[in-house]
Amino acid sequence: MNTVLHKSSFGASGNLIRYPLMLFPVMISLSILVTGCGTLENGRGWGQDAFFPIDLDRVSDAAHDAFFDSQTLIPLAGALIFAIDDFDERASDWAVKHNPVFGSEDNAKDASDYLKIMLQVEAVATALATPSGDDSGQWIASKIKGLGVEFAAMGVTNSVTSLLKDVTDRTRPDESGDRSFPSAHASSAFSYMTLANRNLDSVNLPRTVKPALKVANMFLATGVAWARVEGRRHYPSDVLAGAALGHFLTAFIHDAFLNLPEDSNVDFAVFPVKGGAGIGLVFSF
Repeated sequence: MNTVLHKSSFGASGNLIRYPLMLFPVMISLSILVTGCGTLENGRGWGQDAFFPIDLDRVSDAAHDAFFDSQTLIPLAGALIFAIDDFDERASDWAVKHNPVFGSEDNAKDASDYLKIMLQVEAVATALATPSGDDSGQWIASKIKGLGVEFAAMGVTNSVTSLLKDVTDRTRPDESGDRSFPSAHASSAFSYMTLANRNLDSVNLPRTVKPALKVANMFLATGVAWARVEGRRHYPSDVLAGAALGHFLTAFIHDAFLNLPEDSNVDFAVFPVKGGAGIGLVFSF
């Protein structure tokens, strides 16, 4: 009986590792199929206007909008709630004991790594899939500048997360170290998710498809964060703070320095409801 259970667990863990890897070439192939042609709504290529000119009003608006975005405020509020009394520790103990999503600590650790990699690959693939013009030289230059902004957002997110880990010096639930707060997996996953979703706004796909892909990316990033809790590597407040940090920094840098046209009239939003959060579409007129 013990041997059978062990094999079943190993199979589940193997699937968590294998399936994301199988998706990588598919995602890259799809990006190649739709990339290299056309321009954005303003007639410019994606990334062509990155970094320059720097509009201070745009930078200020980007910082304001990124902070007051529901995808920043909701996890930030959640982190504050879990910090009350011993709610954090009790929630962590429950997640590790029951493993309701991933089945075991090992499965959860594997899932957090591979789902994060999947989001990272998607962030790059969607950037390549954006229209940056028909001229090969201009296309390459635009992609380099656009990806420069996005890699800067990833780098800043990682650096700030690491700095906060050093400052807070919080012991992990499994007592393996003192760099628990905030979660780097969560901040990175939500950084990649934010980039992928913003890139999708510029990709030539049906408008009805984009919201579904954005919701899927949100669930992937959330899966990374929750897996760190079930894997006994982080407390809920660690991953919630990481999620808020990753989205805020990435949204700010992307919107401030990529200099893309104004947002389209259809967007994806997360909003608070009684007992949780809702997901919906926002239409601007």
